[in-house]
Amino acid sequence: MRSLSVFLSYLFHPLLIPMAGTLSYFLVTPKYSPLEEQGGNLLPIFILTIVIPVITYLILRNLGLASSVFLTPSRERFYPLLISIGLLMMVLFKVIPNNYTAELYYYFVGLIAATAACLLALILKVRCSLHMMGLGSLLMYLIALSIHFEINITIAISVCTLICGLAASARIYLKAHNKAEIAIGFMIGFLSQLMTIKYWL
Repeated sequence: MRSLSVFLSYLFHPLLIPMAGTLSYFLVTPKYSPLEEQGGNLLPIFILTIVIPVITYLILRNLGLASSVFLTPSRERFYPLLISIGLLMMVLFKVIPNNYTAELYYYFVGLIAATAACLLALILKVRCSLHMMGLGSLLMYLIALSIHFEINITIAISVCTLICGLAASARIYLKAHNKAEIAIGFMIGFLSQLMTIKYWL
């Protein structure tokens, strides 16, 4: 059970959430999206939200500022969260404007707000689950896309809901978080996306 929980923690790592939302948009949207537009968004977002954070983690680990990719001790979360906000803002201001889509723009606005809220919570000594923050954001985004485009993606929403439950159970089983931290993380992610939909839905 422990091995499965660790595997799920890697599989649904918050690092993958920006890319997951971007892919979801291009898979769901009925709008015509040229390959140039898709590549113009997907490749830079992949580099900025996955490749660079992985390299940054390796640097932080060598400096003794991070001991694992899950950043379990709260003291290890400050710099990764700060760097994450900076990288997400680069996506928002440098990548998306080149191939502008309102749905993606406000998705990243929500992610920045959620990450900033987690950073503020950290400063206030309130711990929350970054896994659930990311998955809560993705779940609300899928619901909003379904309403926005008036398409039935119930299966995708159901699978995402199941994933939220699996990830929450895995994090609790590994004693990485308690139930309150799981709930706080999920609500931060969910509400951050909910607050942006009035600008594009």
